[in-house]
Amino acid sequence: MDSYIYIGKIVGTHGIKGEIKILSDSEIKDQVFCNSKQLYIGPNKQPIKITSYRHHQKYEMITMEGYNNINQVLDFIGQVLYAKRNDILVKDYLLNDLIGMEVKQDQIYLGKVVDIIKNSSNILLKVQKEKYFYIPKVDFYIENVDLTKKIINVKNTEGLML
Repeated sequence: MDSYIYIGKIVGTHGIKGEIKILSDSEIKDQVFCNSKQLYIGPNKQPIKITSYRHHQKYEMITMEGYNNINQVLDFIGQVLYAKRNDILVKDYLLNDLIGMEVKQDQIYLGKVVDIIKNSSNILLKVQKEKYFYIPKVDFYIENVDLTKKIINVKNTEGLML
């Protein structure tokens, strides 16, 4: 079974020739937004092929093969855009892979990652046990990530939990 990666959300159109606006903070934008790349739209993962791409303000703008009129793409507004994991080169892991992983320090369970927060200066792992707390995704706190066991080993977290 194919595994899909969330790329962004289609938030509007631009012009009358079928160009769509995508809001994306994906860490793999440079790999997926390029000509002739196959992407997938919506819950049914409808395949589309990019024919042109450009970045405009905070949006990724694409046109798709077979769609050259605004009326053909209006139904895509609000839909989610995906890429197949097998089509992407990933060094270790993607941020979304961390969601659901257990967080441990010295073999003591601290909680589970429930969300990834991106702010202007850090990427934060939102961890929940009884309460929420945040761990910056930097080497000072993250010791290692074990994808097979789904465990994130951390260090130096004493001041992070209230």
